[in-house]
Amino acid sequence: MAIPRVAIVGRPNVGKSSIFNWLDGRRLAIVEDFAGVTRDRLATLIEHEGRHFELVDTGGIGIEDVDNLTDQVELQILTAIEEADVLLFVVDSRSGLVPLDSEVADRLRKVNKPILLVANKTDSQSQDSNADEFHRLGYGDLMRVSVLQNRYKSDLLAWIIEHLPEFDASAEEIEPPTMKVAIVGRRNVGKSTFVNTLVHEERCIVSEVPGTTRDSVDVMFELDAHKFMAIDTPGLRRSKSVKTNIDWYGTHRAQRSIRRADVVLLFFDCTEQMSKVDKQLAHYIHDEFKPCIFVINKWDKLTGQIPTERWVEYIREHFPTMAYCPIAFITGQTGKNVKTLLNHAQMLFKQSKERISTSVLNKLVQAALERHEPPLYQL
Repeated sequence: MAIPRVAIVGRPNVGKSSIFNWLDGRRLAIVEDFAGVTRDRLATLIEHEGRHFELVDTGGIGIEDVDNLTDQVELQILTAIEEADVLLFVVDSRSGLVPLDSEVADRLRKVNKPILLVANKTDSQSQDSNADEFHRLGYGDLMRVSVLQNRYKSDLLAWIIEHLPEFDASAEEIEPPTMKVAIVGRRNVGKSTFVNTLVHEERCIVSEVPGTTRDSVDVMFELDAHKFMAIDTPGLRRSKSVKTNIDWYGTHRAQRSIRRADVVLLFFDCTEQMSKVDKQLAHYIHDEFKPCIFVINKWDKLTGQIPTERWVEYIREHFPTMAYCPIAFITGQTGKNVKTLLNHAQMLFKQSKERISTSVLNKLVQAALERHEPPLYQL
């Protein structure tokens, strides 16, 4: 049986991502004051009083995306609702009942699942009466909460636990992944397409619009009876091009994903030249001492035109201090060489877990000194 899922839904800017972060206890989702920040489904595993469930954040229902990704965002919301066992319908006590809340309520009435109406931003007892008007939506259960003031978090979790379907807590679904793989690179190198290929579904939104992915998205998948986590990350930009909070958060989300990953896949577009962003990313991975594979994506576009050896030389020329990194040529959209890449990542992860004794390390250092004697400086 799959682990129970709880999806957070509602119109834009009612605090869905804030509740997502609040219940998890970490700042996972980007929170901003304007609508349309969340696009992909974000998921995290929650444990409360010995019960487990997967909490899912979604984009705002009824949003018109500025990059014409409304249909893709809507598909993500629809999938979250269909897969969920419990729904949290979030409304805003400050702004009160608006027509879009009624539209969301009408849409959810067709869903035969436990639904809790959550009146967020009810910051004090004196404001509790502000939420009374939401009873007009026709949902019996209404809970007033405030992320800002940390009001009624335990009550919200208790309601969720009470309405979850039965689930065996010893099941394999709650076990941590064997390996976490971060997929990083600059914009439009095919990271989200690669993740979708791994899970065989449209898990992440894919488009030609630079910056489509805004949050780091954790996606579980299985390969050869082993459980893995792929971390899709926002595409990075040059520092001088970071002008909005979303860009800034995206950079830090990608860096955090590198830090918590076991293996990092640094993606390049084979049709594009190396950039300063690529070098900055490689430098960060190197400084974090992470096993890394250079992944040349979209290779189907150059098959038969350029030998792989030329790209290998090109990579080695630009990253001379990372000559230890393997290089893989894949086509993320079709899945060509993807399994081989993942097998190689597993091998690197296994090597990174090995421990070398002091005596062996001393012999290695001594051999290196004999081979390349360090220079002597006269003071």
